[in-house]
Amino acid sequence: MRELVEKDRKITVVPSDFRCANKGTIVDIEPRYFTVELDYEPTGMMRRNYCEFYTQTSHGTLYFDSYPEEIQGKRIKVATPAKHRFLQRRQYTRIKYVYDLDLNFDGGSHKITTLDISAGGMKFRTNSNVDIEKTYSIKLPLSEKQAVECLFSPIRIEKNENSGYTLSGRFEYHTSKDKMTLTQFCAKRSIEIRNK
Repeated sequence: MRELVEKDRKITVVPSDFRCANKGTIVDIEPRYFTVELDYEPTGMMRRNYCEFYTQTSHGTLYFDSYPEEIQGKRIKVATPAKHRFLQRRQYTRIKYVYDLDLNFDGGSHKITTLDISAGGMKFRTNSNVDIEKTYSIKLPLSEKQAVECLFSPIRIEKNENSGYTLSGRFEYHTSKDKMTLTQFCAKRSIEIRNK
């Protein structure tokens, strides 16, 4: 595990209340702990209460559970976890995500059916002739009470054999918290699907 957690690496911390998700930088590594300097005050985080951790490595997205042993301002000392898991090699975890949504732009919207999403972007089908030079806004429902709003820029378009088009593209976020929320949602759903 020590070879995987590196100094100066960015890491996302998600306590049991994922609305309190935070991110930071690993600033020190010891045999039994590593220290993270958080970007924001650690609300919703308590000593010895387990959190989820996500970080990018050369092997893919690393995921593990651990807990803060000490919390001093924005600096937390985290116990080295006994176990860890790689979610996948791509930068963001991609999951199946099927919803009928509106892709909005100035003066109108396109009806789309999403196929999959990640924190990086999404793929969808539509019968509309979508202009890939435009940027669109979209609201992604994550639960009955939560949704993430972001911008979508199409990158690739394919004409389907029957009718309509399949498009894929990338997201741009209004806040980094929205990106963290979607990253954590996709990672958690990926684990749930794998454990079914």
